Amino acid sequence: MSFSPNGLIPLPWWGYVLVTFGTIQSMFLGITLYLHRDQSHGGLILHPVLRHLFRFWLWFSSASVTREWVAVHRRHHAHADQEGDPHSPVIFGLRRVLLEGYELYGAAARDPHTLRTFGRGTPDDWLERRVYAAHPYLGIVGFVAAHLVLFGVAGIIMVAVHLAAQPFFAGGVINGLGHALGYRSFEMPSRATNLLPWGLLLGGEELHNNHHAFPRSARFAVQRWELDVGWLWIRLFVALRLARVRWVAPRPRYAVHPGPLDAATLDALFVQRVHVLRAYARGVVVPVCRELARLEPRALPRGTARLLIRHPALLADEARRRLRELLERHEALRRVIDSREALQQLWNEAAANRGRALQLLRDWCARAEGSGIAALREFAQRLPAYAR
Repeated sequence: MSFSPNGLIPLPWWGYVLVTFGTIQSMFLGITLYLHRDQSHGGLILHPVLRHLFRFWLWFSSASVTREWVAVHRRHHAHADQEGDPHSPVIFGLRRVLLEGYELYGAAARDPHTLRTFGRGTPDDWLERRVYAAHPYLGIVGFVAAHLVLFGVAGIIMVAVHLAAQPFFAGGVINGLGHALGYRSFEMPSRATNLLPWGLLLGGEELHNNHHAFPRSARFAVQRWELDVGWLWIRLFVALRLARVRWVAPRPRYAVHPGPLDAATLDALFVQRVHVLRAYARGVVVPVCRELARLEPRALPRGTARLLIRHPALLADEARRRLRELLERHEALRRVIDSREALQQLWNEAAANRGRALQLLRDWCARAEGSGIAALREFAQRLPAYAR
């Protein structure tokens, strides 16, 4: 039997492109739904059939081992953009993460402490021990052979593009650019960003800032104008009874007729605390900066609002110095930042002593309404409208 250069399935050029696009997208779907949302964080529970199909396909098409991927990713969340993060551009530099992301991932995956500490709860059956984990590159051999038989010489190019996609896009782009470029809906100690508001090509992983704000959420889109294509697949699988959603990130809800500040209000603010802090930045920090700039055009340097909103853990020494000078010079800014820090302390009290936290919340609102700062007063008056 002679080998045909066109393989068993000769296609036009665009056919090869579509097949390669399909294999890459199905790989990304397995990564985001199975490895990420199901295995790493547990916000999604896939049907055992889907779990095994994804587990096989990822082993077959990318040599991915569930325990290794999950362990490295959990370690990333535990030390996001700090010492111990296995692939942060803050630690290793953006260029290295973009071009050598696969090598960084491999080094972390080979670390026994990482696997032992962060890899718990992943599959440990006979197939995992004797096939997938024992022979991770056997699947790739079969994947390459299948392409050569089916598509001939064109299969070599198809395999090359496919194998380059995961380390570059899922590793370099998300782990690199996703901590360097884009927009931030939520401030947090990590530098995670949303690359695009529409997560279409990487299964929704483009919404990386949202994911770091709500790691357990099965839905990565948080703002109503954002789109997570992975969530669309989840809704389909839920309708087919092939998946179950355990938790999604809350979206702000407001009561039509707000009641008094009570325990229900405290609970609502605690559940939606990330949204509350975002609203504080947009509704208090930014307006106060604009008002000061209007009254004293040269009083505030450019970028003051961004400096005040940025999480303190992300500020460099020079930025911290400028922030201290601004707060010393402008009492209104100091009161705004002090009020934000006091509001954040309420979350710790709410977890330890709800009665004391409720009294602190009432005291906080009373101080805000008597602060003489219009934006802060209006923000405090809106808090009772948050609903669970």
